[in-house]
Amino acid sequence: MSDARTPAQIEADIARRRQELAVTLDEIGVRVHPKTIIGDAKAKAASAVDRTAGRAYVSVNRVVTGVRGQLVSEEGGPRMERIVPAALLVAGLVGLLALSARSSRSAKASRSSRCAKRRR
Repeated sequence: MSDARTPAQIEADIARRRQELAVTLDEIGVRVHPKTIIGDAKAKAASAVDRTAGRAYVSVNRVVTGVRGQLVSEEGGPRMERIVPAALLVAGLVGLLALSARSSRSAKASRSSRCAKRRR
């Protein structure tokens, strides 16, 4: 029986396995510790934000490049035949928004004054 182990070998094997089990339990303890879980969640969230911000940057850069291509000639000069109508459109939209906000404020003031008269 060459497979027979001595009591000292068995004790050494048990001690080694206890040490391995202690290391494994320590690793599990670290993995399930709330600070570790929170840290992992923060890292995943930061990674997702970084990916999203990167994609947004690429998309915005693509749009800006496209708009620039429409408004700037190959020589680098402005294309006034395209800039002027775009500027007029933007000015018109801003004007409409300003009128809308003004009429909304006056309507609110009118309603509040009517409510005040009713309370009297």
